[in-house]
Amino acid sequence: MVSDEITKMVVLADSSPILPSELALRAYELSTDAVVKETCFGLIVTGSESEVNETIEELRRLDPSGIFVKDRGFPPGDSRRCRAVRGGGPRPGFHQLEKESAILPSISHGLETIDEPLDAKEPKKREKLKIDRFIEIIEEQSKEDVNG
Repeated sequence: MVSDEITKMVVLADSSPILPSELALRAYELSTDAVVKETCFGLIVTGSESEVNETIEELRRLDPSGIFVKDRGFPPGDSRRCRAVRGGGPRPGFHQLEKESAILPSISHGLETIDEPLDAKEPKKREKLKIDRFIEIIEEQSKEDVNG
């Protein structure tokens, strides 16, 4: 791995209409020098920082509120992460990614609705409760508690 290479994960929310295979095809169409690996959750993109960021920027245009990006410390095939070298089992960080993926549809929904205009009605201004009325309410409640 060249020292100026970076690796990022492109993760799709379950609610996204885009499939990982469609995302990968679009990444291949971009013809950047970034290396793209399709995964069950989206893609892993490795290359120079400018190539990776350019690829991801184009991919996010497909579904801005359903495609998320996360830095990955190791490129695909790195022996520190490779299950073949480690003897099998889930990769370190897989369970964290699985948990994070579970909340992505909610985040997507929030991102989609945040741009909707808020109700422009002014909230009703309530008058402050006068102390005399507050004392009456307490006394009425006390009587109900004793009698009830």
